[in-house]
Amino acid sequence: MLYLLIKHHLPFLELHNLGFLRVFTFVTFQALAAVMVSFLTVMIFAPSVIRWLRKQKIGDQPDFAQADINKLMASKAGTPTMGGLLIIAAITATTLLIADLSNFYVQMALVCILVLGGVGAIDDWLKLTRARRQETSRQGLTSLEKLLFQIGLAVILSYATYYYGQDIHARNQLYFPFIKDYALPLSAAAFVFIGTFIMVGASNSVNLTDGLDGLASGCMAITGFSFIILSLIVGVSDIAHFLNFPYIQASGQMAVLAGAITGSCLGFLWYNCNPARVFMGDTGSLALGGLIGYIALVIRQELMLAVIGGIFVAECLSVMLQVTYFKYTRKKYGEGRRIFLMSPLHHHFQKKGWTETQVVTRFWLIGAMLAAMALATVKLR
Repeated sequence: MLYLLIKHHLPFLELHNLGFLRVFTFVTFQALAAVMVSFLTVMIFAPSVIRWLRKQKIGDQPDFAQADINKLMASKAGTPTMGGLLIIAAITATTLLIADLSNFYVQMALVCILVLGGVGAIDDWLKLTRARRQETSRQGLTSLEKLLFQIGLAVILSYATYYYGQDIHARNQLYFPFIKDYALPLSAAAFVFIGTFIMVGASNSVNLTDGLDGLASGCMAITGFSFIILSLIVGVSDIAHFLNFPYIQASGQMAVLAGAITGSCLGFLWYNCNPARVFMGDTGSLALGGLIGYIALVIRQELMLAVIGGIFVAECLSVMLQVTYFKYTRKKYGEGRRIFLMSPLHHHFQKKGWTETQVVTRFWLIGAMLAAMALATVKLR
């Protein structure tokens, strides 16, 4: 954005006359600057936001269908929620300040995070203010309502991204992490289907992971950093060609968004680590998951996201398997049976005797190893 201001308001200056300001035109610097700016934004404003949330009495209220989960989460009652507002504000402000706002992908990314953040915020607000509205049941958007919003947005973004890719002669193909010379060409329908699946799946997976202090924010920081690297590889033609990756014109700016995700999650983790002073709630988790899914779609690394975000995938699968198996056994045997002691997966390990800190730290380590493994495949190409 600084470059655009210079270019439009000081047209008599050429790039070679900008001196040290030229560094702001390089996406590598912009991405690293985004990490720092978003981190500092969260760190500076978090205390004020947490105080405001406390004043509004927007605190966590464990009220799940399973008594075991309520028991595990009882100690977190009253902790301010909707801290995702901090993350969304930091990412948005950083993007407006640093990114190229004329870039189509940047514009769509902002739509993605603001819409999903808005859906999450409405859901959180309805749930967390039900007491003052004298409603005894757990109120909020239904699962179907949230899913319809997510699918609708994902279809629109995927459709627009496909046709924009055609306009700039980008290859709309599905690339495989461990395979060098093969990519699956995608029709418009297939591209939209995969894009919708990735964005909706990532959004809900991060939401399910957000159940322990620091778990989702730490894992998202690792994932965001990995996508800084991938976005730079795919978005810089020389690097993309050298490493045999598809060059997607104008996608390098996704590194700025990934940098903003990384920095904001690291800043949030400062206040979200055990014992948490604030939770991100659906406000943050739905938006973060959807945004990282969109970035993966833009740079054509959808399958790489499944590897790097393996923790999110495992958490989501644990819930799907648990629910499906429970319903199947209840129908067949007259009583529901479980695969895991509790789902999502992090609660299973809590039930096995791991402390909350052990679960979170070990999941971080697994996430870091998955990211390292995924990035190692870059050279295999």
